Amino acid sequence: MFTSQGPSLRELAVQALSSVEHGYDLLAPKFDRTPFRTPDRLLDAVEETLAAREGSFGSGLDVCCGTGAGLGMLRRLCRDRVTGVDLSAGMLAEAARAHPEGVDLVRADALALPDALGDAYDLAVSFGAFGHFLPSERPALFAGVHRALRPGGVFAFPVGAPIPLTSPLWWAVAGFDAAMRVRNAVWRPPFVMYYRTFPFGPVRADLEAAGFRVETVPLEHFGYREDGTPRWRLLLARKPV
Repeated sequence: MFTSQGPSLRELAVQALSSVEHGYDLLAPKFDRTPFRTPDRLLDAVEETLAAREGSFGSGLDVCCGTGAGLGMLRRLCRDRVTGVDLSAGMLAEAARAHPEGVDLVRADALALPDALGDAYDLAVSFGAFGHFLPSERPALFAGVHRALRPGGVFAFPVGAPIPLTSPLWWAVAGFDAAMRVRNAVWRPPFVMYYRTFPFGPVRADLEAAGFRVETVPLEHFGYREDGTPRWRLLLARKPV
């Protein structure tokens, strides 16, 4: 959980009452010492699965790269250009400190990826950012990634199994989302961050509508549930050749 070097409750409250962009600017220097950073175990599982299934790639793009947790993985998987895109200047500054060489960092809204990126990438990834996009925004997000990929390129990200209704975690997540909806109804600017707005079925449909072919593979590192389904899967959305 939170460490003594991480943000205080007051700092988190100030962030939560800010816009997404400004909130992450404030949190950036301590972000990697919070539970919100993507765990290395998950990054390693994605990297090993991609390497085993796809081999290496040419160029890689990290959408909503934050402080750069996924950029090291991309540098190992990709032979050529690696780019991280994020809306927060503060998060990009931390990413630049973590990766002073070998990475291009671009400040941009993921819903409007710059035309300068072109269709130049063989692999795009994203970790822990999808809660910042409302369901109505997914088509724009996926269309932008589709444009940035070369024909045959892959958009890859991990997807966890649905949380059972009987789990305390389900109620904690539902409570968080409800609190955020109340916050956004009474406070401006909004801070869009929800945990239950990215269900697999609608996400797959939106990816296919954007022109991707979609498949999933188990992330074996995390094992299987009692019903035999994987606890985590890697979604691979491929741009047709």
